[in-house]
Amino acid sequence: MRVDSLDEMLAFGAQIGARLRGGEVVELIGDVGAGKTSFTKGLARGMGITDAIQSPTFTISREYDAGSGLRLVHYDFYRLGEAGIMADELAESLADATVVTVVEWAETVAAVLPEDRMIITLSLVADDENARVISWQTGGERSARIMEDKDDTTA
Repeated sequence: MRVDSLDEMLAFGAQIGARLRGGEVVELIGDVGAGKTSFTKGLARGMGITDAIQSPTFTISREYDAGSGLRLVHYDFYRLGEAGIMADELAESLADATVVTVVEWAETVAAVLPEDRMIITLSLVADDENARVISWQTGGERSARIMEDKDDTTA
């Protein structure tokens, strides 16, 4: 699927966020500048989060309260050579049924991530700096339910 603007990326994220019930995991794949944080802003909006969503690149993780009993925990492992204690923190988030977990640059923590997760890939479009191509795959029943009416799934 292609989105042609920031507004379309936010709307796509909000559609996904509105379907989340807690316990879901979203792995985001894409180059720097591909729109991973923008997608997460939309996801948070769909969950009812009104806080300003910031990239966790320098802090590794950020947490937001949705006000509905759900929380969004957003991880960015770009600057992390090895997971270490962050893998333990991630495992705690994954075990909490009230948390929606978003993970960027997940290679260092891949062993901790559940099979049933949404893997969303954001790709730059060479001739349009605002456009992105979004593809996804799902790893199980829970993630498939979230993406079930999307028409570009690769699962």
